[in-house]
Amino acid sequence: MGALFGLVWFAAAVFFVRRNKVPAVQWMTGLAAGSAVAIAWWFTYHMSVQAFDPVPVKSLTFTGPSADSLMMFLTPPGSMLDFDVGLVPGVFLGSFLAAYATRELKLEGFEGGPAMRRYMLGAACMGFGGMLAGGCAVGAGVTGASIFALTAWATLSAMWAAAAITDRLIDKPAPIHAPAPKPAE
Repeated sequence: MGALFGLVWFAAAVFFVRRNKVPAVQWMTGLAAGSAVAIAWWFTYHMSVQAFDPVPVKSLTFTGPSADSLMMFLTPPGSMLDFDVGLVPGVFLGSFLAAYATRELKLEGFEGGPAMRRYMLGAACMGFGGMLAGGCAVGAGVTGASIFALTAWATLSAMWAAAAITDRLIDKPAPIHAPAPKPAE
């Protein structure tokens, strides 16, 4: 049943890629990024059977590993290097190298003060929510959904709905109507 469910979503993705004429490089890198979830399950499983100490089998999340990476630099030497600690700098380095290789590397900025405040407030809310929930959108939605956790699907549905509402309220304002003509005196 899980494989059939995955194939339906894959077919939907292929449909939207073809309909929107997404360049091959973009859909291939998107497929690779999505495959990283399954690869992480496989990798941590194989690490768990190799180690003498118990190693949890898990996949990708960014909130916890970001905190772990920060704590590794703030605590005395001797902190354990693991998959989570390597994930954050690995994603940063990989995205930097990919942007450089495709000549898309550039310094981005904000479109003025209001946009910067909006992004900073959103980032603070996401970080707080991620730590409060014990994981981020990737961990709670994508990784949890890959093992059919009901709570992950509820979380993912709420994220989709919130994104659609936010897009509607902020990025697509209502059209401005022309004022009605004044009656002649």
